[in-house]
Amino acid sequence: MAKSIPERELRNENAKVIDAVANGATFIVTRNGEPVAEIRPIQSVRKTFIRRQDLTRNAGVRDRIDPDQFRRDLDNTVDQSL
Repeated sequence: MAKSIPERELRNENAKVIDAVANGATFIVTRNGEPVAEIRPIQSVRKTFIRRQDLTRNAGVRDRIDPDQFRRDLDNTVDQSL
């Protein structure tokens, strides 16, 4: 539920309001008792980086790939004459 605050309180208590918003609070800012703005947290966006532990857990992979052996297998399999 959004808390209504006058613009004067927003101006004077800016740091406290922003801290509360960062913790999930939503505010309706009023001017002369009329709502003029809503301040709310930005919705979380999808992560672009996935930790190795999360990836292996989600994929069900328990074996670690040896990068040197993987490279040797690729070199032996792929035609290198190009």
